[in-house]
Amino acid sequence: MNDFFTADKAFQPLADRMRPHTIDQVVGQSHILGADKPLSQAIEANKLHSMLFWGPPGTGKTTIARLIAKYSDARFLTISAVLSGVKEIRESIEQARQHQGKTVLFVDEVHRFNKSQQDAFLPFIEDGTILFVGATTENPSFELNNALLSRTRTYLLKPITTDELEKVLRRAMADNQDGLGSLGLTIDDDACQMLVNAADGDARRALTYLEIASDLVEAGNIDSRLVGEVVAQGLRRFDKKGDLFYEQISALHKSVRGSDPDAALYWFCRMIDGGCDPVYIARRVVRMAVEDIGIADPRGLELTLNGWQTYERLGSPEGELAIAQGIVYLACAAKSNAVYLAYNEAMQDAQNYASLEVPHHLRNAPTQFMKDQGYAENYRYAHDEASGFAAGEHYFPLEMPVKQYYRPVDRGLEIKIAEKLEFLRSQNRALK
Repeated sequence: MNDFFTADKAFQPLADRMRPHTIDQVVGQSHILGADKPLSQAIEANKLHSMLFWGPPGTGKTTIARLIAKYSDARFLTISAVLSGVKEIRESIEQARQHQGKTVLFVDEVHRFNKSQQDAFLPFIEDGTILFVGATTENPSFELNNALLSRTRTYLLKPITTDELEKVLRRAMADNQDGLGSLGLTIDDDACQMLVNAADGDARRALTYLEIASDLVEAGNIDSRLVGEVVAQGLRRFDKKGDLFYEQISALHKSVRGSDPDAALYWFCRMIDGGCDPVYIARRVVRMAVEDIGIADPRGLELTLNGWQTYERLGSPEGELAIAQGIVYLACAAKSNAVYLAYNEAMQDAQNYASLEVPHHLRNAPTQFMKDQGYAENYRYAHDEASGFAAGEHYFPLEMPVKQYYRPVDRGLEIKIAEKLEFLRSQNRALK
């Protein structure tokens, strides 16, 4: 646990030294910190409430929590759910009890606490022992207890925009007290833009890259060559088990469904660039072929399976191109979810009519005993019928109404399938 602003600046990273000291210095988050916004008004009026900050890394969660403590003249305590347990929670609560004034307890990565650990905060939030401020990169509605959510207000923090990131970097270059201004360094516009792009909405990452570049620069000017070396091994924001993972695969799927090959490729490359396993994407793309393309273009399934197999044989980066080929094909192909809908309807009826027997005429009769029981009696072998179709034959359980689950769309191959099915059904209707 650390008290508010106790670190020795000589050992502080640039990103920590450049933390804003006032609300108006905060870059970004104007949707919650603007002059007329509830949070900024609550801070200015010192009428605060327990809250949760939900957003990606480097968007100011810790900074805003510290400013809340500063503006309310409160003691600032922090614990991290990565390193702490019930013992640390109890110790922080005890410190808050002994403190005469207000205490802001900042809980970083709060989603990593289990249910009982989250519950430990509840009575002390209610009795005012602490002003609880939690920070999470995960969706609170999935990761946090309803009891904790009901006692806090959730604020969504957005990634820092490119213009805002450039402002952060320029400020750090010019600041003589906490930044790099005293070093007399300059930075090329192209190099600055490279840092902005590599930071991917994360102000802390942008400042970390800038600090590394300032340590390595030789001639006093940070150029694009140097920045390229600094950011070469950096990865984009991507959490293989978090919201970003599911948001991006959702965007990829919806782009394919919406017949936009360019957007689909973009999201595919975003995920690959962020470190996603291409096999996972290949598996999801096969699902898209089945769910959204279906029989309107059966070649989609074949092509995506081939892409998956190609990646497993060739690996990266050659195999990723085969997956990309499948994605583009699906985006351009005729779309149908008719089989997907039919399957879901049939599954529901299978559960509703689960105990109905197979009609005797549809049962096999490999033994005389089974024949004597009426198995296969009056079954009409379709291949022996005219046109290979036994018009009027009944294939559902006798106690169940005949259903139509599969309804072909008027796109792609399903146009022809619909025509064929309508012809066969007309023959059935003619015998009624």
